[in-house]
Amino acid sequence: MARPKKRFQQLIEEIDRTPWGPAEQALISEAVTLAIEIGDDRLEYEARMRQTASANMNGATDVMLNSFAWCLARHDANPQRFPADLDNGSADLMWQFKWMAASLRSSPAFSQEQIAAVLDDMEAHYLKAGLGVSGVLTARFEDAWDAGRMSEAEALRVQLEATPRDEHSHCDACGRSQFAGFFAETERDADAIRLVEEMIEGGFSCGEEPEHALSRVLLPYLRAGRGDDAKTAHLRSYRLAQDNRDNLQIVANNIIFCAVTGNEARALSLVERHLSWLAHDGLNVDAHFAALAAFALALDSVVAAGHGETPVRGAEASVLTPFFGAHEGAWSAAELAAAAWAAAERIGSDFDRRDGTDGHSSRLTAMRALGDVRYDVPIRSDAFVAPSATAVPADAEAWYERAMNLGQYGAEQESLAAMPRALEIEDDGKRAQLLSLQIGMLVGLDRADETEPLCTERIALLRATGKEAQADLEERLGLATFGVDTPENAAALDRELEGADALPAWSRGDVAFSRASLHLRGDDPDTALELLEKSARAFAEAGDARLVNTTTLLAVSALLHKGETDAATALLDRLATQDDVSDGHRAHAMETRARIHGGNGSFVAGATDADEACRILAGLGATKALAGAHLLAAALWEDADEPEKAVLRYRLMSRLISQDGGDVTGANFRLARAMLKAGDAEEAAELFGEVLKLEEQAEVPAGSRGMTVSLLARSLSAAGEFGQAVGAYGYAAQLFGEAEEHADHAMSLAAQAKILARFDEQDDAIELLERAAEIVRRADDALGALTEVLHDLGQVYGTRQDERAFALFDEVAALAKEHEADWLLSDVTDSRGRALAELDRVDEAVSAVLTAADGFAGLGDLGSAGGSELFAARLLAGKDRAADAVPIYRNALEHGADAPQLRQVAALELGDVLERLGRHDDAAEVRALIES
Repeated sequence: MARPKKRFQQLIEEIDRTPWGPAEQALISEAVTLAIEIGDDRLEYEARMRQTASANMNGATDVMLNSFAWCLARHDANPQRFPADLDNGSADLMWQFKWMAASLRSSPAFSQEQIAAVLDDMEAHYLKAGLGVSGVLTARFEDAWDAGRMSEAEALRVQLEATPRDEHSHCDACGRSQFAGFFAETERDADAIRLVEEMIEGGFSCGEEPEHALSRVLLPYLRAGRGDDAKTAHLRSYRLAQDNRDNLQIVANNIIFCAVTGNEARALSLVERHLSWLAHDGLNVDAHFAALAAFALALDSVVAAGHGETPVRGAEASVLTPFFGAHEGAWSAAELAAAAWAAAERIGSDFDRRDGTDGHSSRLTAMRALGDVRYDVPIRSDAFVAPSATAVPADAEAWYERAMNLGQYGAEQESLAAMPRALEIEDDGKRAQLLSLQIGMLVGLDRADETEPLCTERIALLRATGKEAQADLEERLGLATFGVDTPENAAALDRELEGADALPAWSRGDVAFSRASLHLRGDDPDTALELLEKSARAFAEAGDARLVNTTTLLAVSALLHKGETDAATALLDRLATQDDVSDGHRAHAMETRARIHGGNGSFVAGATDADEACRILAGLGATKALAGAHLLAAALWEDADEPEKAVLRYRLMSRLISQDGGDVTGANFRLARAMLKAGDAEEAAELFGEVLKLEEQAEVPAGSRGMTVSLLARSLSAAGEFGQAVGAYGYAAQLFGEAEEHADHAMSLAAQAKILARFDEQDDAIELLERAAEIVRRADDALGALTEVLHDLGQVYGTRQDERAFALFDEVAALAKEHEADWLLSDVTDSRGRALAELDRVDEAVSAVLTAADGFAGLGDLGSAGGSELFAARLLAGKDRAADAVPIYRNALEHGADAPQLRQVAALELGDVLERLGRHDDAAEVRALIES
């Protein structure tokens, strides 16, 4: 083991390279303990200075105050041994002073006199050290603003703006964010927006920026009528803030946004997710106040939307009792809203009493007023499930109908759940039907051991209703007529079939149906179909339409088993027109036909049938079954290239699964994927991030996580978050590498490289692409990945005048020819031409891109053809070969008929070329195309 001082130094080095968070806090605690054991207060000072900064970033206010006080006392006693600045980022006492007054102000337990004393002490230390006053003015401004002394705060803001910046001023990000928040609260919205947009455009960031600043301009954006900008800011702010418990106020601002924009379900989801954060930092009471007020507003919006009885998950936790009080069972949204308002009012009164102002009560009044404000900015990641139009069954008869219909659809668990109430029905015949259904479902769920008393009761009911022959049959056969598949049962059914003429019609149908089921399981659909035809005739003779339809649906399964989809569809079409089909059977038929349509590529027809199944199941009060039907409908709409419709259905599916306590990981993955296809990149990125967390908690295999991360990266890139996208693609590549999924590994590296190349990081892009090219060659059957990576690398080489590009283009072209990939062949030929142009090999370049243009045109891709021709024409025109360029420009114009931007650019450039040739009338004629 290393010597104590050496180990201490190792810890310090590790702390300095570890991001803020639990791991870093643990290292600091170890360093402080070790320094105390060594007995070296200088080493302890180094550790505690870092502890103060860490505690500030992680919301451990009590640790921060104690650590700062210890360090300040050492510094004041011996400034040489304990310097104010350790030259290590935030390990600077004078910088940390700014946090102290804010921390004391955040709890009404500290008096105004204590806060003033800290501010005066800070100013004295700054003056003694010869520092600028910007940091002191900032702290005094924050104090006045938070206390509600707004005139004083405004005067300090003006003074601060006129004060020269120094090394203890807020950074470019924090300074703008702070003033933006002040402007937003004082309704100077244009100024608030200006400052935040300056920050974003300048790329300024800090510990909690830009997420805090973005959250501060959400209401200003909305008031300015810039809903789309508000939505983008919200999604980015929340995505960046959601994992740090010290960001409670940022999250509160985002919850307010949801509450006032018609996103009540999302607001409730965020409240549930962050309620526990109230217990994180006991001294940051001001954050509790902000969060409680936001929670209350959000829950009021849930009540106003008609969902006041919705339970708020997590609110019953014992750590929240100090805020909301004791409560029996789950809190409803309406109950918790009242408790949250009361808690916020209580805390606000404590602050106002301490400050001698009405600052917090004014903020609470303003918050309540937002309850009457509404902006229409829909976000589709969360939704309430509309209550079923069907009420809870009123009597045993209604429960009978529900249990039977759910069973006939195939929702075994939900049908079984309805059985106890349904079996209260007094009609012995119906009770016998219910028991038959119950026994069959239990057998299907491998719970046959639970059926003996049910069989006994059913046989007694059959006898009581005069069905002696059926009772005798079931006594002889036991569970054979309920699907228990054994050789003995099959033989027994065969014996009964031989003497079936002596049985009543219903019993003949039952025996034939039961034996057909076993034949179908035994991979003998032809015999099954023969018996099902006999069964249907017998049930029809007995007048039992329900079982005729059951038999028809099993016949559909047999036909599908044989691959006879047309015959199966014909039966389902017939069922769809019948009046005697129960809701359960109709839903089953619609869902089966939807799957057939999907398999045949008729996605819209399939999705329409699946939607009808959803409608029926919702009317039956189904939940799990309804979630599955929404999954089918959403997948079919997604396949039909209707992602908007898929999003709605995936969202409903996710909410149903969540309400049922199920795992939403798969549902939310599909929802996020559809959102990305629908163009909702910011929402997709947030949801993919949540899916990834769930997958990591569940220790999902690396390859599966890699797929989620790669889609997260695509979403971030589509949202313009290129820095984060680069990091996400890198993580995806790491995960695919662990899983030895070479094609996906290479594609992730290539995607990362494309972003870097876009921002002129060419060396890094080439390095990544070269790695990708080496990795992709290890993949089996990955032609698409291989050609894309090699093509990308060749293009980058081409821009660098690196002749290695041509060998790669040759390889891609050969693969394209081998696999008859004509569009790819044209594309790589175009790339060859552009690389030749970089080497000033003009004639070869023009020949290549025109060959590519012909290829594109032959495939009907006139836009790409025009793009290649435009490049060739420009190249010639730039080499003083204007006359040669003119006909090529005209071809580009012709091919750009359905590409307005291409057509306008080609017309503008051709007009200039014709002017240079002295063909002024022709130039005017071409330029007229721009106006048209």
